[in-house]
Amino acid sequence: MKTILKVPDAPAPIGPYNQAVAVRGELLFTAGQIALDPRTGAVVGTSAAEQTRRVCENLKAILVSAHSDFAHVIKTTVFLKNMNDFAAMNEVYGTYFGEASPARSTVEVSRLPKDVLVEIELVAEVY
Repeated sequence: MKTILKVPDAPAPIGPYNQAVAVRGELLFTAGQIALDPRTGAVVGTSAAEQTRRVCENLKAILVSAHSDFAHVIKTTVFLKNMNDFAAMNEVYGTYFGEASPARSTVEVSRLPKDVLVEIELVAEVY
């Protein structure tokens, strides 16, 4: 059984998808989050570090609404417009995950929605 999450403190979807889906109250799968302000829908930040911070805050809002947190994240996928931004993204990313860092894949892509620099999706346990 799946439950669709609609989180007001995270950006509304900009297409035919949902912010996140919980499965049997055990696992949470998020859509890729980009650096959108949840209130205005505007892109936040011009650097990879600034955008990563906004992305992680959006993910945090989804995690909290699903009764989870960064310590319960199992896997993330990070999409970067430019792999040269890896260090800047990684520094901010590490402040959210710390010692409980999940498995992660990071890939460079040619383009992201709204021409942002960073997109992150995750899978987490719901507790």
